Amino acid sequence: MRLNVKIDGKLYEVDVEAVEPESAIPQTRFFVTGKPTVRAAAPVAAAPQAAAASADESKVCRSPVSGIVIKISAKEGQSLQSGETVMVLEAMKMETNITAPGAVKIAKLLAKEGDSVQSGQVLAEFE
Repeated sequence: MRLNVKIDGKLYEVDVEAVEPESAIPQTRFFVTGKPTVRAAAPVAAAPQAAAASADESKVCRSPVSGIVIKISAKEGQSLQSGETVMVLEAMKMETNITAPGAVKIAKLLAKEGDSVQSGQVLAEFE
């Protein structure tokens, strides 16, 4: 990926490439004026939803993408069959249907229409 970066008023064209870390510290390789450089990535704070992760992943529905909830199709207490739509997200002008993974009953919806959600965020809990 090619980026333009402005540092102290000077514009630099930078090629950025994500690399698999050889250690537990994530790294990013980038090229400045054709010379490769590898730096340790800055630590990223865990999303608040990650701390509240459920022990039983079969009881939650997580967002596959970061986006905006544009439609809620299910209600709390509603039973759904596999493939039925729980909600619809919009990300980069594309709609993503979030569907029931199997026969489930919605215990709690954790997002509402208009909410911004992050990839991996829990959207719904099942009974």
